[in-house]
Formats: sequence, C-alpha cells, structure tokens
Amino acid sequence: MNAVGRATGHPPSRLLSPTVDCAIVGGGPAGLTAAIYLARFHLSVLVVDAGESRAATIPLTRNHAGYPGGIAGKDLLRDMAIHATDYGAQLVSARVTELAKHESGFLLRTEEGELHSRSVLLATGVQNRRPDMSRSLHDEALSRGLLRYCPICDGYEVTDTNVAVIGSGSHGLQEALFLRGFTERVSLVAPDGVHALSQKDLGHAEVAAISLVDGPIAAITIEGDKLCLATPIGRLAFASVYPALGSVIRSELGRSVGANLSDEGCILVDAHQRTSCQGLYAAGDVVIGLDQISHAMGEGGVAATTIRNDLANIKPLYRGRP
Repeated sequence: MNAVGRATGHPPSRLLSPTVDCAIVGGGPAGLTAAIYLARFHLSVLVVDAGESRAATIPLTRNHAGYPGGIAGKDLLRDMAIHATDYGAQLVSARVTELAKHESGFLLRTEEGELHSRSVLLATGVQNRRPDMSRSLHDEALSRGLLRYCPICDGYEVTDTNVAVIGSGSHGLQEALFLRGFTERVSLVAPDGVHALSQKDLGHAEVAAISLVDGPIAAITIEGDKLCLATPIGRLAFASVYPALGSVIRSELGRSVGANLSDEGCILVDAHQRTSCQGLYAAGDVVIGLDQISHAMGEGGVAATTIRNDLANIKPLYRGRP
C-alpha cells in the first residue's frame, strides 16, 4: 500500500497483481479479516473494494469487543487494512463489474482492469434502504445519533429515551419490540400510509405499549437535539429514529456464476462459507446472519481457513518467502 493509502485507510486505485490465489470482493470487516488470515497463510490475496462498506458509516461502535470507549467504523477499517497489508495483502480501490468462471478459477473485471484468481470470496454486504431525506440531512442525523440503523449495536445508547421506528408490517414491529427492551417510549411510524398489521401483531404492540402512528411521513427535519417526523397527527420529535425499511443485498456477482441464493437474495453457504459454486465463498452481511461486525469477522476467518485448505487439496501452497 502506498503512503497515502496507509495513512488514510483508502487503498490505491490500481491492480497490483493480475493473478492471485484469492480475490476478495469487499473491504469491510468480513473481507479484511479474511485478507489478514489468507496473507498469514502465505497466500497471494487481493482485496477489491468499492468503498461502500456499511461499517464505514458507523460514527462509533461501542459493542465491538476490545474497544471499551468505542471506535469509529472508518478507523476500524483503516486499522484492519493496515493489518492486512502488513502481511502482504494487496488492496485496491475499484468496483468488480463482472465475475466469470475461468479455466484457472475466476476472471474478475473492474474499472481498473482484469485479474484471474484461483478462488473468490464475496464480502459485498448489503445496503440499507434509507428514509426519504436529503443525503446531507441523513449524514448529519447519522453522525449525531439522531438516526440509527442497528438496535443490536446501539440500543443501549437510547435507554430511557423517546425513539421511533420507521416501518410497517411485522418487520417494523419486530424492530420496535426489540427496542422496547431499552425504553418504554417506542413508536412505530408507517412511512407511506396506514399500518398493515395482523391481529396477532396488533396484540403484541398493545401489550408492549408501542404507539402506532399512520403515515405518510411528509418531512423529516432536525430540530435542536431531536429528529422530527411530520405525520398526519402532527410533528413528532424523537431522540433517535430507526429506519426498518429493509436492505438491498449485494449478491449479483454470486448469482452471475450460479451461486444459490435465499428467497431474500442472500448468498447461501455451508458451515464453512462455501457457496454452491466451486471455488466461490461468501461471508458477512451478504450471507444470512446477524449483520454484526463480530459475526462478519468470524465468518471471514472461517472462509479464509476453508479457502486455504481447499486450495491445498489441489496443490501444495507454500512457495517460500519472496
């Protein structure tokens, strides 16, 4: 990694090696953990990262073990990138536009060129669907903790405050019920129209004393230290708001080479992170799981070890130090 990339955590934008033992698509916690492991296995590894890891948007994660004061997502990714490159992993800033099977394994096409790899790990993650608000307002609210996406990660931080979940149906209610474990004041606000909840769900909401607010949400604004939602019953102010609008799963590359997907579009893997396509592995949020940094890192370690062992079954790996 060049000096600029090492200092900032941003990889250089050029392909450093045309052929590698493993190409990792995605430089989030899963991909970078795998890169550390693979490099320490004396394998040639290249991480191709489009710079869209959800972890980079986390202002401060406080439930990641080993950081009692919390750590910003960008700082964590920077340190993980340095860790990986210290052992010889290569990181490039590019987007993989095509993945195809090849006689030597796989062909990956990017804006920066092509490369061949004996194996591929997809750690492409997911993208949260955002509420209807400007990018600048969204980013400010996120940085101030007025907008949050992960009640597992930061439910503790909203203890005894007034919070809202933007969502409807059972999915939105489940998130509201989860937050009810941290505070007595939880509202579920439908983004577009009236709530569509079953009688069973309505019963759960009533027992938990969750306030159901019909939409549409006409506007979202920041007022002082509150995020305000303009609803048919007036402007409602909350200490934090959680969108529960689902995610876009970045599994297109896996689908393109025939990997099996779940009904939701997640890449299906076995207990060792293998997909149904030989030589292709997946880890992190693109796989059905907990959507947690620690979980993604664990899957990255499992995937890397599996890749190492699978490649060793084809031919001996260690070729001596360069």
